[in-house]
Amino acid sequence: MARKMECIAMLLAGGQGSRLGVLTKNIAKPAVPYGGKYRIIDFPLSNCVNSGITTVGVLTQYQPLELNDYIGNGQPWDLDRAHGGVHMLSPYQQIKGMEWYKGTANAIYQNINFIDRYNPEYVAVLSGDHIYKMDYNKMLEYHKKNNAACTIAMLEVPWEDASRFGLMVLNDDNSIAEFQEKPKNPTSNKASMGVYIFTWSKLRQYLIDDENNPESSNDFGHDVIPAMHNAGERMFAYLFDGYWKDVGTIDSLWEANLDLLNPKVDLDLSDTSWKIYSKTPVAPPQYIAPCADIQNSMVAEGSKVFGHVDYSILFDNVTVEEGAKVRYSIIMPGATIKAGADVEYSIVAENSVIGEKATVGSRPEDSENRAEWGIAVVGANVNVGDGAKVNPKEMIDSDRVKEAE
Repeated sequence: MARKMECIAMLLAGGQGSRLGVLTKNIAKPAVPYGGKYRIIDFPLSNCVNSGITTVGVLTQYQPLELNDYIGNGQPWDLDRAHGGVHMLSPYQQIKGMEWYKGTANAIYQNINFIDRYNPEYVAVLSGDHIYKMDYNKMLEYHKKNNAACTIAMLEVPWEDASRFGLMVLNDDNSIAEFQEKPKNPTSNKASMGVYIFTWSKLRQYLIDDENNPESSNDFGHDVIPAMHNAGERMFAYLFDGYWKDVGTIDSLWEANLDLLNPKVDLDLSDTSWKIYSKTPVAPPQYIAPCADIQNSMVAEGSKVFGHVDYSILFDNVTVEEGAKVRYSIIMPGATIKAGADVEYSIVAENSVIGEKATVGSRPEDSENRAEWGIAVVGANVNVGDGAKVNPKEMIDSDRVKEAE
């Protein structure tokens, strides 16, 4: 038996992120780069450490190699500890055989033995693919004050967006009266953030019961939480009023990155009182050439800029050659934008090359049909040849050459 912990975290990081298309072809969604120097998973990991939760199980499944390599022993997040620390938990062979994680609840069920090692009073279950800064300890204190079996973090969303979320109808004391799963006609705008705190003795039994139910889809939102509610367990909503973004689509990932350039957005990554930690590459300082023109952008270490960059995020070791233009775009690590290339409203993934005078994406006002416009995406390790074109909303994961004239 390991040393007892009051609260441990289980971080769900096995999702494919299929709506991100070519960006998650070879990596899990939580490993997708964000904000010039981070990965999405840096946020829940940093939130845990900053909240005093130092035992974290990271549940991986889809394409775990890069995520495992990135997290390693947890040192960048101060999770390389003799007691607790970070643990990578993939599905494994048991006496009854090998079984993939069938759903979020089943993923936790398969790791009951890991949780029991620490004999916790409480377990935080966290999604690994959201951008936000949150003190889980405050939520834990709220959970304890209410003597709750389950507390769900929620935020108020615009009414016009409410039907996209799992919603909660609350009583006056913020106890949960009703759940609405992406309703067509919502009567609440209080959306679940995918952040839960459970009393472990309660959750453990519900997980066992859920696993023994052949009709269950083994999902927290669809099965376990409704079962707890139907049984009359004490369930409360915890109001969160800071920045939170589900980056599950190309548009939302693009928006979340460019939010960092908007002074009106409440997400301050330079706040020393709540740092977001990451595994940063060893790279020389950025180089900004005399001929470069940079406006309201972030440029990470190791990058070399000779061209024009406007309202964009450049990750580490990016090169923008002279005469190239990058506007309203995200350029991920190691990518090269060659001379005369024009990249607008786009995401260019790691180690890709945009050739001379190539065009990727365009401004929405330049599109004849706005319904057909969208963010252009170039996958990792792709060469877009000299003079080639990637259209708005197009997503490519193989080399592109200039069409014959």
